[in-house]
Amino acid sequence: MSAPKIAVLVGSLRKDSVTRKVVRAIEPFAPGLSFTELELGHLPLYNQDLEVEPPPEAWAAFRAQLNESAGYLFATPEYNRSIPGGLKNAIDIASRPYGKSAFGAGRPGAVVSVSPGAMGGFGANHQVRQSVVSLDLVMLQRPEMYVNNALTLFDASGALVDEAAKRLFHNFGTAFTAWVQRHAR
Repeated sequence: MSAPKIAVLVGSLRKDSVTRKVVRAIEPFAPGLSFTELELGHLPLYNQDLEVEPPPEAWAAFRAQLNESAGYLFATPEYNRSIPGGLKNAIDIASRPYGKSAFGAGRPGAVVSVSPGAMGGFGANHQVRQSVVSLDLVMLQRPEMYVNNALTLFDASGALVDEAAKRLFHNFGTAFTAWVQRHAR
């Protein structure tokens, strides 16, 4: 049996994103899962006027990737106590048109928020949860994943060097793997 495919939506569009580094550092602690990061930067802004047959090609491809996934990992930095516009746009594209969400109802999901500050992206984490609550995803509640002081966790080569973060990532990866195995269809 192959590992369940997890669609990863990284809210930061930067090539050298700390949020992306966090996801890559979590992945080895979730060996029962197959992470696939979906590109968000090329998605046109959601506009219901474009919701015709066929919809924009980038939307259709993105929706298909989500539909083929067993679960979802939302990884977000915090911008002004909220989530980046690109991530919100991706959630809007995926959840439309009404009643035809590309997020599979009842599928498992989790949120990781990342911040260089002390609060670990608390506001962004809860903004993602607020945005997906109506999509009938089964979201992992614990352990909550607020990654604070994120700029100090990696060395110059991008390797995770913080021991407390390694334990946190291990606990999260183990819990998320069990959550997906329990809820994946």
